[in-house]
Amino acid sequence: MLSVLKSIVQEVNTAEDLREALEIIVSRVQAAMNTQVCSIYLQDPNTERYLLMATQGLNKEAVGKVSLGHNEGLVGLVGSREEPINLEDAQSHPRYRYFPETGEERFRSFLGVPIIHHRKVLGVLVVQQRESRSFDEGEEAFLVTISAQLAGVIAHGEATGVIGGRGLTGERARDARFTGVAGASGVAVGRGVVVYPQADLTAVPDKTVEDIESEVQRYQAAVEAVRNDMRALGEKLSSQLRPEEQALFDVYIRILDDSALSVEVISHIQKGLWAQSALKRVVQEYVRHFELMGDDYLRERAVDIKDLGRRVLAYLQKNVQERRTYPKNTILVSEELTPSMLAEVPKGRLAGLVSVRGSSNSHVAILARAMGVPCVMGVFDLPFAQLEGRRLVVDGYNGQIFASPSTELLSFYKSIVEEERQLEKGLEKLRDLPCETLDGHRMKLWVNTGLMTDVVRSLSHGAEGVGLYRTEVPFMINERFPSELEQRDFYREQLEAFAPNKVTMRTLDIGGDKALSYFPIVEDNPFLGWRGIRVTLDHPEIFLVQVKAMLKASEGLNNLRIMLPMISCVSEVEEALHLIHRAHYEVCEEGLNVPMPPVGVMIEVPGAVYQVKELADRVEFLSVGSNDLTQYLLAVDRNNPRVAGLYHSYHPAVLQALFKIVRDAHAVGKQVSVCGELAGDLGGALLLTAMGYDALSMNAASLPKVKSVIRRVTLQWAKDLLQQVMGLDNHQVVKATVDLALKEIGMEHYLRPIRPLE
Repeated sequence: MLSVLKSIVQEVNTAEDLREALEIIVSRVQAAMNTQVCSIYLQDPNTERYLLMATQGLNKEAVGKVSLGHNEGLVGLVGSREEPINLEDAQSHPRYRYFPETGEERFRSFLGVPIIHHRKVLGVLVVQQRESRSFDEGEEAFLVTISAQLAGVIAHGEATGVIGGRGLTGERARDARFTGVAGASGVAVGRGVVVYPQADLTAVPDKTVEDIESEVQRYQAAVEAVRNDMRALGEKLSSQLRPEEQALFDVYIRILDDSALSVEVISHIQKGLWAQSALKRVVQEYVRHFELMGDDYLRERAVDIKDLGRRVLAYLQKNVQERRTYPKNTILVSEELTPSMLAEVPKGRLAGLVSVRGSSNSHVAILARAMGVPCVMGVFDLPFAQLEGRRLVVDGYNGQIFASPSTELLSFYKSIVEEERQLEKGLEKLRDLPCETLDGHRMKLWVNTGLMTDVVRSLSHGAEGVGLYRTEVPFMINERFPSELEQRDFYREQLEAFAPNKVTMRTLDIGGDKALSYFPIVEDNPFLGWRGIRVTLDHPEIFLVQVKAMLKASEGLNNLRIMLPMISCVSEVEEALHLIHRAHYEVCEEGLNVPMPPVGVMIEVPGAVYQVKELADRVEFLSVGSNDLTQYLLAVDRNNPRVAGLYHSYHPAVLQALFKIVRDAHAVGKQVSVCGELAGDLGGALLLTAMGYDALSMNAASLPKVKSVIRRVTLQWAKDLLQQVMGLDNHQVVKATVDLALKEIGMEHYLRPIRPLE
């Protein structure tokens, strides 16, 4: 059964649309289970009724016409119970509902399983037979497995149809809504620009062209270039290969010479598709046919077709980047956004971000918050390739995007955009005012930086220093480890820009989700592996060069603080301090007059929470990395949108840990700050202030809002709120309590509980 299951999934994955996918499913499942009937009923989100969408065995005329209410018939029963129902005599069941147009009166036995995707019932998969019998355990298990495997494909197919403007019943779909995870707050209205990785056929967006002849020539030139590459490779390796191995290159050239493949690609181009999309469709169709063949040799030809497709695509994509245009209000869309993709958008044109993968704590989401760009992450079922050039709305408050929005919805969101612009202008007057409560409690507001572009934004928003400078940025934009001189120049810019205010530089923090192309770290569980201080202590040559660069950059400024990431035990601090003192001695030996800077540690590993006093005895300050601390305390990968709902900084365990850290640090007379995303959250900032933290470090865009909320309350008011939430045992109740408190002091505009017009 496993091979049958695999072939069905492969074939369905290459279907051009939902209807074709459903027809494949009912046909193949009926044959695999040797039943008389296989049908699929999908739930129409507009009517909440189950609609017969495909069948093999019932009357085809009933497709699209037969529908059942949410709790109607056996199909409705399967959906409401969310579990399989296996009946020997369906017609004797009290919930049986007969539809004469289907012709199902001939069939007695019934097995229905729900199609569930992300806890949502999409529909019901049904098999029926004439004789009265109960389907055995193996058959039921097979149908459940098929349903689970294909739920994502069906959800994706439904979404593709909606974006194309058609619902399940064929009527025009309005305001197609897709829900992900709120990455960066705000609202954006603009045009989609799909960015995709090089030579990845599955990620190619669908686009149309007007100059058909030029597109055909572009395709033919790409094929000829690959053909020449194959000949050159064959000649280059001829002395190293046996004749049978050399023949593989001839196979590739023959496939390229096959007129059928190119004729099909050109046929799609002549219908208006650009060459990349035409190539994708034909290659996927060929691959599907080869993978379904019984002969092992022929199945292997699918690999050859995919490889050739990628090679042709690579040539088609040459210079596409240079020719890509970004409209005034660009909504950047990708399967997985990267910082480099953001950097390619011309200044002033980036309005919003949408990523199929990632979560609110992915680095792109953090960067989006720093830039003040609305962002939605983890939109699993989004057929992103369909969004090129489409009008989009990004709702970064509710984690939703809308494709092809109606005039009414556009008007609604445009009014929100204008209101936000006015609110932003109103916050500018706070820049030079102190961040203190109504009863005079002072809170230091610092910023998290990594790029020089952050500096201007930070200073214009009234930052009092840098609580976290991500030193890995100079390492990530290079193709090798930067030299001491290169690092010194980077660090000097930051130190000079903020002088005389303090700049806290975190030593190199790679590993986990931060990789260097020239220093790959491949691990099964990278977040619990070789990262942060563990890497640099294993490579003292990297650590010493970096610390020397920091020290030399601070000469004459004396505003440097050094911070150690991912500390999990006292011995790591002692070893790092030994190296830092050695670097300081060597710098002084070179004749530079640089004082020893304060050194601190990051509290982001649960073990460090219980050794705060011991760690504080060895350093000058502590800083809580609330993002990683939350991730590790809750055992939730903060970059995984599947478990994004479990990651929450308001979790009672997280709040208890944060309170313990500040109490223990102050007990030994050491300052402690927070440099995670919680510091830039309005409610989080109030709770951290009440706990007694000495400074909050956040992205520049959050700074004015945090200053505004702190200046609206007294310290006692914040402490009363803290006492109230510390007695709660559910993060959702904590969040609701904090939001209600923010509304009471007039901060509801920054919460934006937007609900789209129905």
